Amino acid sequence: MSEKGLYSHNKPQWSWAFYDWANSAFATTVMAGFFPLFFKQYWSGDLAVATSTFYLGLGNSFASLLIVILAPILGALADRASWHKRLLCAFAMLGILACACFFLVDKGQWQLAVIIYILSILGFSGANVFYDAMLPMLTIKKQRHSLSALGFSLGYLGGGLLFLVNVVMTIKPEWFGLSDAASAVRWSFLTVSIWWFLFTLPLLFNVKQSSLSATDDENVSYEFANAATSNSSAIAGAFKQLYATFQSIRQHRNLWFFLIAYWLYIDGVATIIRMAVDYGLSIGLPSNSLIIALLLVQFIGFPATLLFGRIANKLGAKTGLWIGLWAYVIATFAASFMQSATHFYMLAVVLGLVQGGVQALSRSLFSQLIPESKGGEYFGFLNMLGKAAAVVGPLLVGLVSLLSGNTRIGILSILLLFGLGMYFLTKVEEPAHLN
Repeated sequence: MSEKGLYSHNKPQWSWAFYDWANSAFATTVMAGFFPLFFKQYWSGDLAVATSTFYLGLGNSFASLLIVILAPILGALADRASWHKRLLCAFAMLGILACACFFLVDKGQWQLAVIIYILSILGFSGANVFYDAMLPMLTIKKQRHSLSALGFSLGYLGGGLLFLVNVVMTIKPEWFGLSDAASAVRWSFLTVSIWWFLFTLPLLFNVKQSSLSATDDENVSYEFANAATSNSSAIAGAFKQLYATFQSIRQHRNLWFFLIAYWLYIDGVATIIRMAVDYGLSIGLPSNSLIIALLLVQFIGFPATLLFGRIANKLGAKTGLWIGLWAYVIATFAASFMQSATHFYMLAVVLGLVQGGVQALSRSLFSQLIPESKGGEYFGFLNMLGKAAAVVGPLLVGLVSLLSGNTRIGILSILLLFGLGMYFLTKVEEPAHLN
């Protein structure tokens, strides 16, 4: 592949990156935005504030636990049988259909809402295992930071654009022929499903499955061969490969330190994403202000994530991660003292500047640490660790908030996760900067 520049990507790479555009509508409109708002104010309006926070955290944690169990097995299976696209499609369709089902949940049915939420997160997170594993298949090592950043930046832009439309729907429901804001939110869930489905199509049509990973050879092939492995032998082989991966990771000290660091700091990131709106509501901030803050994160995140890709290429991914994680530490501490919507806007600006960068550089740095031919298997472990952390984070915030009756105390518990994660990150040597 000729290198015209770090941002000169071909059709399969752009198609892959647009899946971030597709599924980020769920991450933004549903997971970060309307679900916590609608859950607290509409579906569980009769519950106490701390109690609804607990059940929201419990739902997030249980969904993450399912991914912890499934991700490494499915990742190994995808590598053995070349099922990356097949499994991505299956989990994406689960998420798409579950998201559409929110439209059918009536006021007060918070138990049903939690069940559907768990299924939707399972689909969203499960598909991401195979989506992430395609990164090393599509580009050489020195372009992975920029391609990973492109995906996350498109996700922020695409998710932000649909979220903006959905926000307008709730503010001016009559413009869309809707009776009230509650109806607009329910229709917004349906638009997310449609958006997610439509923008998944480029990946399905333009990125062909492979049992081979890209290498540092400049002539990377994008025409991928189908493996001839039978289903039964693939499944049996997946479990053997899973055991072998455990053994392999134990022998790679550098990779082991990164996985521990990632497990800790990504917990803080995921918890803030999933619980920020609930936290704002709990301390009495108006819902409209929280929505505006989420929009700020999305549209600031688009150019900022691309910038982090450039930082990584010039100074290394670890430098970019340090910048982002220190910003999270400062923002988390400040969040415990928030008093007004203006403070929440300031927090949104800071997180918008670094959130996509931390996510993108974690993915691309990990892709440089793993064996080239085992992308699905190792990214299954990465997603397992990320979701294992997400089991702890939301549940921790929810429990501390419930026991103390004060969500400000709960939010401070995230600082421990960032601090420990940064400690282990100091022990990681970045391959691109060893020579």
